[in-house]
Amino acid sequence: MKQYDLVIYGGTAAGITAAVQASIMGKSAVVIEQSRRIGGMTTGGLGDTDVGMKEAVGGLSLEFYQRIAQKYAQDGACWLFEPKVALEVLQDWVAEHNLEVVCGERLELKNGVTRQGSRITSITMESGKVYHGKMFIDASYEGDLMGHSGVSYVVGREPNARYGETLNGIQPGPELNELPPGIDPYVIKGMPSSGLLPRVNADRGGDAGEGDRKLQAYNFRMCLTDNPGNRLMISKPEGYNEADYEILFRAIEQGQRSRFFKLNRVTADKTDSNNNSGISTDFNGMNHSYPEADYAARDKIWEAHRIYQQGVVWTIQNHPRVPEEIREAYKPWGLPLDEFTDSGHWPSQLYIRESRRMTGDYVVTEHDVRREHPVPDSAGMGSFAMDSHHTQYYVNEDGHVSTEGGFYIRLAEPYPISYRAMVPKRSECTNLIVPVCLSATHAAYGSIRMEPVFMILGQSAAAAAVLALEADGMVQDVEYGQLQAVLLESNQVLYTTGLSRG
Repeated sequence: MKQYDLVIYGGTAAGITAAVQASIMGKSAVVIEQSRRIGGMTTGGLGDTDVGMKEAVGGLSLEFYQRIAQKYAQDGACWLFEPKVALEVLQDWVAEHNLEVVCGERLELKNGVTRQGSRITSITMESGKVYHGKMFIDASYEGDLMGHSGVSYVVGREPNARYGETLNGIQPGPELNELPPGIDPYVIKGMPSSGLLPRVNADRGGDAGEGDRKLQAYNFRMCLTDNPGNRLMISKPEGYNEADYEILFRAIEQGQRSRFFKLNRVTADKTDSNNNSGISTDFNGMNHSYPEADYAARDKIWEAHRIYQQGVVWTIQNHPRVPEEIREAYKPWGLPLDEFTDSGHWPSQLYIRESRRMTGDYVVTEHDVRREHPVPDSAGMGSFAMDSHHTQYYVNEDGHVSTEGGFYIRLAEPYPISYRAMVPKRSECTNLIVPVCLSATHAAYGSIRMEPVFMILGQSAAAAAVLALEADGMVQDVEYGQLQAVLLESNQVLYTTGLSRG
């Protein structure tokens, strides 16, 4: 029986970074990735990096973006890049450190985690393969390993009252609406008896600040090109349902002429195309069951998002209810033939902006993000705005369709993220660290959930796991002074005042 020092579930950029750090510290590790492609969103189309404040990025995370720059023969760090180049950088790391990476293996969701007391001893895949480890890291976006290990977690939005926050729970409206005013919510305009449009709820589901289980929307970060020699046009997808785009048509009727999806160029002829308004590529309201769904149900959600988003592009480019000037403006864009060659040139990673969030002894809240109290055990820094995409459409007080759930609050400075936020409660598990689905509220996670931060925390999680392994084997007992020393030696940024990179 082979036993690894670290078993890392999730071949996201955070997972690969964790494995690199384990290798640097002389420990054996295996990375287990559900899909056929490593890197998660970093290689999955998110090439316009949500970096926040660059001075907060250090360690292997910064090295990744410096290596991107080297691929483009640039100096310093490069924050705009093609998916295939990001994949090359991670593959370089895998080769240089001789990392063991297993793709196409998924955790058995019913009985996939074996424990002895407070420790995980092995995890079993759907295929029957078993991976034994001394320490475990859940670097997945879904948090399946954490969620099936007896560790407490939440899904959705906490009420503001729970932690004394202002941004959590149901958001006030309709002042935060990102749709044109006046969109009729009924299938037949002005006729409530005809029923509500698809995905439109009768109300917000509660008062402002109340909690619920709704999630901010998912989508794909499309890499598009306007280079005819490297372009595959997006055709009308099989399963296209015109009713899914009625809000889009009515938004256009109410005056929307742009912002149907972003066209942020990452190179001269390629984009990272994200959601850009209240009716765009986000499939609002259609992901709420995803975190705790089984794989078959998740696959259906993935497919529904693909059909909807490809349908958005086709509709904007071709549908007769879209004015010709809008169609012509978006007509040049298609999928690059040299990207995602093993998935029909469509991104292989659905943007899981939020799933399970662990509930540890320490919960990061918007008070941490606003630096309203000290954090003495920083494992890395966040700096992006507190950012939530919409969770739903509903009929607002004026009787029109409105978005709900969105906020975007810029920060004045970076903030430290407590090591304790990656660690489960001692009574629940003592050899698991969670750098992605970590212990944070919906409001705070809206800032943390960025790829540079996930890489930062992945590296710190691996360093802490090694230190625990060399001590009493309990992640809760890692001596922070030792962890701090290792991280500063590794060029991590832990504080932007007082302490800096080592």
